[in-house]
Amino acid sequence: MNLFFMGIGGTLMGNLALLAKEAGHEVRGCDGALYPPMSTVLADAGIEALEGFAPEMLTPRPDLIVLGNAGLPRGHAGVEAMLDAGIPFSSGAQWLGETLLPGRHVLAVAGTHGKTTTTAMLTWILQQAGLAPGYLIGGVARDLPRAAELGGGRYFVVEADEYDCSFFDRRSKFVHYHPRTVIINNLEYDHADIFPDLKAIQDQFHLLLRTIPSTGEVIYPEGEDAIEEVLARGCWSTRVPLGAPAGDTTAPWRLVYGPQKGEPPRVLHEGVDLGPLVLTLSGRHNAQNALAAIAAAQHVGVAPAQALEALRAFHGVKRRLEVLYEDEDVVVYDDFAHHPTAIRSTLQGLRERAGGEEIIALIEPRSHTMSLGALRPALAHCTAPADAAHWLSTPRITWDLTGLSQDSITPTTVHQKAESLMEAALRRPAGTKPPRRHIVCMSNGDFQDVPHRLAALCEARGKDAQL
Repeated sequence: MNLFFMGIGGTLMGNLALLAKEAGHEVRGCDGALYPPMSTVLADAGIEALEGFAPEMLTPRPDLIVLGNAGLPRGHAGVEAMLDAGIPFSSGAQWLGETLLPGRHVLAVAGTHGKTTTTAMLTWILQQAGLAPGYLIGGVARDLPRAAELGGGRYFVVEADEYDCSFFDRRSKFVHYHPRTVIINNLEYDHADIFPDLKAIQDQFHLLLRTIPSTGEVIYPEGEDAIEEVLARGCWSTRVPLGAPAGDTTAPWRLVYGPQKGEPPRVLHEGVDLGPLVLTLSGRHNAQNALAAIAAAQHVGVAPAQALEALRAFHGVKRRLEVLYEDEDVVVYDDFAHHPTAIRSTLQGLRERAGGEEIIALIEPRSHTMSLGALRPALAHCTAPADAAHWLSTPRITWDLTGLSQDSITPTTVHQKAESLMEAALRRPAGTKPPRRHIVCMSNGDFQDVPHRLAALCEARGKDAQL
């Protein structure tokens, strides 16, 4: 088929385009803006991706237009041209569910945070176990050749997003996937542009539970009220709770931390010590992600020992504390965190690794939820593990960020221009040699290319210092 992907620059849509081409379809697409890493991934795959929309893009006439949800409402020139021409169309999630997933054991990773990393972990484990899974990850995993592959085995691992499908299908994407193994990492309020409150998100997770067969498994952290409330509304599959690291628990899976700082936690299953969980990634949130992946892998026959061994060689996902530049004085990271919980967890994980070294957080509150100010009260504490925080205010933001300077428990500055924010991040006191500085750039968009611009400045300064 001749497929045209409208919104091809998004992680889901771009990766779907990769799968469509691998399946033998002719693939083209467009988006309002294209930037790395997805623009690079598409170019490397030989997929034509154009910016903006013009009617001639639909010539030759596609057999089907596959639509994303971001920036494609009624009134969009491409949507109106599609409808006027009577071209058949589908959402990306629906196309995946109807075309590529039937007949496969789908393992879906859902939740507010950690989906991309956990999906990549689970895929890596199944690959190392020789199961040749298909997969679709909402990011670029370092250890995998691509962010999406059809695979040759029975299993398919998918990042299961709760965001809606398209302008004509307001349900969450995951209702189209019909999984047998489901991880729910966590559940918080997010996506304020489409969900009025947490209950509306819980309604969608209830629909997800209704699609899982009785022989399926639902893997989730025990004690999270929002998840427990969804389960109480109906769960017809096997529940597999993950125990909290501290406190009494009857959960079959849990992590136990030793007294020594930096000591890896040990994995317990049904009270049996399976050994240490050794990760290259920092933070207890990533350890919990790994525990969920180990439990899901066991559901399809992978022994925990195999999973633990595979995770030793797992190197994470791009834009998750990705190091862009490093020398003895400074490290520059690019990170996707865009929710207060994710910001704090990421910074806390880095603090555990960096010790007393300096951490500077640079944040663009770009997501719909953040730009609308829906989680504003939580912002005063989310940067607590950092030594200083710098926020970038842009026209996209509908509320006044200046109050953060007074409200935050971390020394905080709000900047109107990216250049000012970068200057502040690099400014060092004169005199004695300061501690090593970790600069963490956090945004779910391109952040005006601040992370890479900072890395280039640091590299240039390093070269100048050597002359």
